[in-house]
Amino acid sequence: MRTEDGYIINKCLNGDSAAFGLLVDKYKAGVYALAYSKLSNFQDAEDICQEVFIKAYQNLRTLKRTDSFLSWLYAITSNLCKDWHRSNSRRIDDEFIEDQPPQALESPSLRSYEDQKLFEKLHDALESLPETYRLILTLYYLGGMDSPEIARLLGMSPSAVRKQLSRSRDKLREEMIDAVKEALDKKKLKASFTFRIVEQINRMKIFPPPNTNGLPLGLSISTGLILAFMLVGNYLIPVNQYNENLSSSSLSGGIIKVKSGEFFYMVSKIYGDSLNPMKKGRGSNFTSKRSSKKSGLLIRTKSNSGKWVSRADMPTGRLAFDTAVVNDRIYAIGGLRNGWEPVSTVEIYDPSSKKWVRKAMMPTARYSHSISEVDGKIYAIGGETTVGPKVLSTVEEYDPRSNIWVRRSDMPTPRGGHSACIVNGKIYVIGGTATDFLTALSTMETYDPKTDTWEKKTDMPTARSGMTTEVINGKIYAIGGQTDLYGQYSGNLTGIVEEYDPKTDTWSRKTDMPTARGMFSSCVMDGRIIIIGGLSKETPGVPCAVVEEYDPGLDIWIKRPDMPTNRFALSTVAYKRRIFALGGLQTITEGFKGLSTVEEYVPEK
Repeated sequence: MRTEDGYIINKCLNGDSAAFGLLVDKYKAGVYALAYSKLSNFQDAEDICQEVFIKAYQNLRTLKRTDSFLSWLYAITSNLCKDWHRSNSRRIDDEFIEDQPPQALESPSLRSYEDQKLFEKLHDALESLPETYRLILTLYYLGGMDSPEIARLLGMSPSAVRKQLSRSRDKLREEMIDAVKEALDKKKLKASFTFRIVEQINRMKIFPPPNTNGLPLGLSISTGLILAFMLVGNYLIPVNQYNENLSSSSLSGGIIKVKSGEFFYMVSKIYGDSLNPMKKGRGSNFTSKRSSKKSGLLIRTKSNSGKWVSRADMPTGRLAFDTAVVNDRIYAIGGLRNGWEPVSTVEIYDPSSKKWVRKAMMPTARYSHSISEVDGKIYAIGGETTVGPKVLSTVEEYDPRSNIWVRRSDMPTPRGGHSACIVNGKIYVIGGTATDFLTALSTMETYDPKTDTWEKKTDMPTARSGMTTEVINGKIYAIGGQTDLYGQYSGNLTGIVEEYDPKTDTWSRKTDMPTARGMFSSCVMDGRIIIIGGLSKETPGVPCAVVEEYDPGLDIWIKRPDMPTNRFALSTVAYKRRIFALGGLQTITEGFKGLSTVEEYVPEK
C-alpha cells in the first residue's frame, strides 16, 4: 500500500511542486535538529536544512522506495554536514557579538546579555554529553521528535531512546536542563522556512523516472480505467482505513474515486503504483498526525487562482451584521450603520437578477449577532445594542415565506461577537463577548429550534470573540478571533483553530491559521473553509484583504487571491461555488461608516 510520503512524492513528480511543502513542514524540525547536533551553529544548521530539501527535491526522481524518504533525508543531511566540516573550521554557536553582521546588532534579542549567556549555557551543556546523548537530546527538544521517531532515525528501539534520553537529563543539573529547553525553543525554525523552500522549488522542474512496470505503452486512459476496475480485487482500500485525515474532496492526482455505500475507495496498487490516469489535482495532501499544532503552513499553488468582481451594492451600508442563504436568496440582517446606530434592516439579494429587495424588519435592532438558517427559517441570536441591556440574549425567528418575525426562548448567556453554526438541525453558539464588553467567552450552548430549548455543552478551550465557526463532515471548527478586548481593536488576535466533535462533546487543537486575525468572515466551499478580511496582527489597526483557505481533512492552509476591498466586520456567504463578500468597515479612524460594497469571488474552473 502506498505510504503518505509516497502519495505526496507522486504528486511532486507529476508537477505539483507545492505538495513538497507538506514534506518540508513534516520533516524540517528533525533535519534542522540533526544538522545542529553536528554543526553546533544554528545559522549553519538552518542553511544546511534548506540545502537538504532543495537537493532532495531536485533528486526526487532517483528515490527508489518512497517509504524510505525520511532516512534518505537524514543521509543527505549527514553528507552535507561532513562537506561543511571539510570546508569550514568548526565554531561554536554561543552568539558572540563579534561574529554577527552589523545589522544583527540592531536585534534586541541579540543585544540581550541574558540571551548571550543562555546560548553559552546551551553550548556548555551539550558539549558535556557523549555524542549519542547530545544527538538524542537535540532531536527531542529542538526537533520535537518523540521516542519512536528518534528510534527510527538512529536504528534503536524506542525503549533504548527513552533510557538514553533519561540518562542525558541525569547528567545535567536541573537548571541546565531548563536552559537547554529555553535556548532550543528560541531557535526553532519559523513557519516561513517552508514557504521559502516552496518559493524556490516553484522555479524548478523535476520529472518522474521511466516506469517499466506500468500500463503498456499506448494504452488509453479509458482502457486503463476499465482494466483497473476489472482488477480491483484486493486493491480497493477504504479511505477511512488508509488515512483518516484524507478528505474526499482532495482525492485527485492519480487516485480513482468510486462511490460505494458510505465509502470512497482508492485504486492504489494496480501494477505497483504506476496507474496515474487522472489529471493532476490541487496541492492538497497528507499531513503529519501530530496532535500538537503550531503555526500554519501556507501553501501557494497556481491552481488557487480565481477572480473577484463587483456586484450591486447593498441598499444599506453596514458592518457587524450577518447573512444567510435561503431559497437561493442572500439575506443581510441587522448591523451598525453610520456611527453607532444599530439597525434592524433586512435586505435580500437575488444572485440571478442581481437586485436587492427590502423585507420585514427584525424586531430588535442589533449588531455583532449571529444568523442561522434551519429548515427554511432564520434565527437571529444575541448581539449588542446601544440601549440597555447592551449585550443581548434575545432570539428571534424569521419565516421568509410569511415575512413574519416571532420571539423564541432567550439564550442562557447574553453575548455579542460570538459565532454560530448548525449540526444536525441544532444551532451551536460559541464564544463571544461578555456583558462587560471586555471579557472574551469560551461558553458553548446549543439551541434546538424544534423544541425551543437550550442545552449547555463543553466550553471551547480558548476563550475568544470576533472569531468564526464552520462545519465540515459533522465537526465544528472555531477559527481565530480576539482572546481579550482591552482596546477593542488592539486585543490579542489569534490564529488558533480548535475542532469540536459533537458526537463526543470534545475539543482538539488543529493547525493555526497563518494570518492571526479577528472580526473577519468565513464560509464553506468545496469542503474547505474560506477565511476573508478582518483585522490582523500583521497590520495593526488596518483592515486586511487577505483570503486563506483551510482544508480540515488535510489540516493545511492554502492562499487564495486577496479581496479587492480591505475590510473587517464584513459578512460572507457561499452560493453555487461563488463567494459573496458584503459590507464591513474599511477604516477605524474616520468614524463608523459601514460599506455597502458587494464583491463576488469566482474560483478558477
